[in-house]
Amino acid sequence: MKNKTINTEQGHWILAKMGKKILRPGGRELTLKLIENLKITAKDAVVEFAPGMGYTASFLLKNQPKSYTGIELNEEAAERLSRKMKGSNCNVLNRSAADTSLNESSVEKVIGEAMLTMQVDYRKSEIIGEAFRILKKGGLYGIHELGLVPDGLDPAVKDGIQLELAKAIKVNARPLSQAEWCQLLESEGFKIKEIHIAPMHLLEPKRIINDEGIFRTMKIMFNILTHPEAKDRIRNMRHIFQKYEKQMAAFAIIAEK
Repeated sequence: MKNKTINTEQGHWILAKMGKKILRPGGRELTLKLIENLKITAKDAVVEFAPGMGYTASFLLKNQPKSYTGIELNEEAAERLSRKMKGSNCNVLNRSAADTSLNESSVEKVIGEAMLTMQVDYRKSEIIGEAFRILKKGGLYGIHELGLVPDGLDPAVKDGIQLELAKAIKVNARPLSQAEWCQLLESEGFKIKEIHIAPMHLLEPKRIINDEGIFRTMKIMFNILTHPEAKDRIRNMRHIFQKYEKQMAAFAIIAEK
């Protein structure tokens, strides 16, 4: 089933509407580290799950891969990204990441950011399994997701974080610990190669400036101040992020088929 329009009630779309381009939990720095360690070359067919507005795609294409395919479930976002993409080697499919329609063992690299977190656990496994299916042997799958620390976090605390986070961002977010993310990947056949960790400072001023630059940050702040409903929602999101700052992190994990 296609999701035809962007749900502007969801936290990430509210931030995008305010002008924020970088919506990944570990920010620009962790995205670039993930891409760097995927070691994309001109010989690689690259697939991105849930590219959204295409921010990460722009960095992937700087590596001049043999081809780029975005798998975007949201029809409106897929259409926007298709209009932005240039070149015969770029394609955007309005499909679920759990069912891409791509051929088995047909690509070298798969990347997905801040999208598995939004899925229930069985759906996470379906998407990871699809990445495994379409990758060639030796191919790499890179994820950048919201995580919980430390491993072995009290289940009651974990449940509380997931509940408050879901209420704040209007998405059923289910972040996992590092061990749980690795276990999910390994259960679908992957071998973990690298793990990188960053603080979850998505809405902290220093991170916003580092990610967006000073002038875009000023524009974002102006937009928030002049949109009271968005301001209240973003303030609430930031409150939850700060409340659980010691228990939340961002993980970039590279796994090999």
